[in-house]
Amino acid sequence: MVAAAPVTVPAPTPPSRTSARGLMIVLGALTAVAPLATDMYVPGFPALGRALSASSSAVQLTMTAFLAGLVVGQLIIGPISDGLGRRGLLLWGTTGFAAFSVVCALAPNITVLTGARFLQGVAGAGGMVLARAVLTDRFHGVELPRYFALLSQIMGVAPIAAPILGGAVLSVSTWRAVFVVLTVLGALLLLGVLRKVPESLPPERRQRNGVGSTFRAMGGLLKHRAFVGYVLVLGFAAAALFTYIAGSSFVFEDLHGVSASRYSLIFATNAVGMLIAGACFSRLAPRLRLNTLLTAGVAVAAFGALAQVVLRLVFGETLAGTWIALFITVTGIGLVFPATMSIGQALGRHAPGAASALLGGLQFLLGALASPLVGLFGTGSSLPMAVIMLAATATALLALFTLARPWEGSGEPR
Repeated sequence: MVAAAPVTVPAPTPPSRTSARGLMIVLGALTAVAPLATDMYVPGFPALGRALSASSSAVQLTMTAFLAGLVVGQLIIGPISDGLGRRGLLLWGTTGFAAFSVVCALAPNITVLTGARFLQGVAGAGGMVLARAVLTDRFHGVELPRYFALLSQIMGVAPIAAPILGGAVLSVSTWRAVFVVLTVLGALLLLGVLRKVPESLPPERRQRNGVGSTFRAMGGLLKHRAFVGYVLVLGFAAAALFTYIAGSSFVFEDLHGVSASRYSLIFATNAVGMLIAGACFSRLAPRLRLNTLLTAGVAVAAFGALAQVVLRLVFGETLAGTWIALFITVTGIGLVFPATMSIGQALGRHAPGAASALLGGLQFLLGALASPLVGLFGTGSSLPMAVIMLAATATALLALFTLARPWEGSGEPR
């Protein structure tokens, strides 16, 4: 693998403060839509299965199909945007998301719903992958990590808020209404892109040798040792977070007997930890090296996961110990996300769409693979969730020191 090189691409001209605010609102919404679409209909799984005469595994497959669409969509749309530009693909993606949400709402059977969910995921991936690429196009230097911190906070909180929002919709209507809400959201996103997101990649800065060159750029990034290291750090941190999201309800509600409302409070408290970490990153990024903040985040996350395992083995199942350990882990992940995105996009500034695709694609791929493991190894104890989270954070730590090598200072703003 080739050694890391300083980022020397000329700085783009940033938008005015007013236009930047509107741009960030739309990019934040584009980033949130995929996590919302992933989890909003989860509380309606039982009713969905009864309505479509489908088994629980078939219903769960609709979520797997959506996650697969997110991975495929990012890996395709990101590199293509380096040659074709961002705005057109954003318009097509938001239109497709709204259209396939309509198909989901009207699906007559589970087969149609599964196919529509995959295509909805492919379309929704455009907003996620292109939001990061647009930021890289428009901002530079110490300003860029601050905006990535905002997107990372949205990415962390949206999966947590989605089931709560979905539950509110289901309290007054059926599972089909969730997809109606997503249709409306897709239409609003389309309007937001039309009004607030100009083309950020002018023709003279695009890949000039056709679509094939954009995928070759992706291959070049995969030969970059440090870039691969940061991608793996982000991916395994996401695996730990998805494991927490998938397994924590069983741990707190089934093992510790907390009510659904109290569990929501625990979930919200941990989300606040991620928000605090993102806010700290925004304030510290102009003063400290991004690699220092990243190392601290991975170390904190791994420490929290290790503490969860040790507390379980020494003291058994304890509500306070589990809650505190998870809070520490989630807070550490709140530092990891913006740091890896900022560094990774800086290293891939010559092909921001391809870099964004690899960062986001592996993030959701490893998250999707990790989520079912809690159920596979059993939910009668908190130990499976704790061990999986420890394995994920330990692997992130290993990738950080063997491949990313933070002491080399790769991707630091110039």
